[in-house]
Amino acid sequence: MRRPNSQSARGGGGAKGGAGARCMTGGNGKKKGEKKKKKKKKKKKKKRRGREPGKKGKKMAENLKGCSVRCKSTWLQLQELCRARGLRCAALGVTRRNLVEFEVEYLCDYKRSGGDEFYLVKWRGYPDSANTWEPRKNLRCRGLLKQLHQDLARAPGGPVRPGPRGLPPRVSSYLVQKAEQRQALRRWEQQLNSTRSHRGRIAVENEVDLHGPPRDFVYINEYKVGAGIQLTPVAVGCECSDCMAEAAGGCCPGASHNKFAYNEAGLVRIRAGLPIYECNSRCRCGSECPNRVVQKGIRYNLCIFRTGNGRGWGVRTMERIRKNSFVMEYIGEIITSEEAERRGQVYDRQGATYLFDLDYVEDVYTVDAAHYGNISHFVNHSCDPNLQVYNVFIENLDERLPRIALFATRPIRAGEELTFDYNMHVDPVDAESTRMDSNFGLAGGALSSSPRSRGRIECKCGAAACRKYLF
Repeated sequence: MRRPNSQSARGGGGAKGGAGARCMTGGNGKKKGEKKKKKKKKKKKKKRRGREPGKKGKKMAENLKGCSVRCKSTWLQLQELCRARGLRCAALGVTRRNLVEFEVEYLCDYKRSGGDEFYLVKWRGYPDSANTWEPRKNLRCRGLLKQLHQDLARAPGGPVRPGPRGLPPRVSSYLVQKAEQRQALRRWEQQLNSTRSHRGRIAVENEVDLHGPPRDFVYINEYKVGAGIQLTPVAVGCECSDCMAEAAGGCCPGASHNKFAYNEAGLVRIRAGLPIYECNSRCRCGSECPNRVVQKGIRYNLCIFRTGNGRGWGVRTMERIRKNSFVMEYIGEIITSEEAERRGQVYDRQGATYLFDLDYVEDVYTVDAAHYGNISHFVNHSCDPNLQVYNVFIENLDERLPRIALFATRPIRAGEELTFDYNMHVDPVDAESTRMDSNFGLAGGALSSSPRSRGRIECKCGAAACRKYLF
């Protein structure tokens, strides 16, 4: 938007000195004595002819031709710097016309005076001391205006009517905190999407409270192997030309005396509790093999959002998901059961934990997603879940170290929250297998005391068939 000159922010004035103030300067005029200097240089070259660079030096010089170094500043940062210094640069699009054009970062106050509406504007790239009151007619930021009025409706203490001097301090402070929170969540969203290796994008929303990004959480795309644990890579693969139609020796599932887990559409067709054996990196089949599903990662766009009933963060899908589709893996740090017991005692005192026992055949290892994990870290519990756990084996066939995959138990609508049962019983080998550790707390640490000390944890899933308690 263009900001009126009568109330222009500091550093936004016109450039002084004409061409001398532009980003690029130069001159083509020749100075006296230039020819003499050139002659001297030629003589020096003659003397140094015996020390010409070798083939290696010439090749290096040729390789450096056209070499460029990427600027660490963004395009927007460079534009802001030019405007702050009053410089014009055609390459950056900062011209004499738009030199004093400013961008609204957020709106932090609101008042009515003489029948007109005014908004206190925080300008991007300028300190708070440069904030100015602007009439509604000067603002062309509909999204920010709409957001401010939505925040006013949800402000602590109920809706507030603005006066001629602005909003009460508690309300204007809330607006600033909310705007800064959105910026922090936007940065976190960008970080998550730059880190993910899967196709599905991640959005982040919090229209409930002032909680920002979680601290001490690192997004990872595959298991982080803890100390004292070693994964044994798979040694053989299938020889199938078509794993679905012409499975040689039963393909990878058949080699382990198990059923083929997927249909032609990549939907799981075996019952919960039976293991899934996918094709691996040593298999003859290609990346389009129908027996490669979990390894392709998350393909749906998902949203991490703040729940409104005290369950902390949650995850919802932004698109429709078919029944029996793979949705995500439960990923974290693989630790020994002994280390899990030690960490569990610490988590008990904190009132939350993310321990998932890998006890498909025996209880030796545990996945801890407290500090390292993917989007499954934020998935909440439900007594009537829409996701089901399956044990999956791909590059590692050690039955003590399965990958934990979550599949849709029914069609899931766009906008619906994704959940799974923390206290599930699905494993035919051991009724206690593939179950969340009994200390597993609500995502976001919403519990007020240790699960063990309380004995029973109240469930807040809201399902019609709710068991009332998690454990």
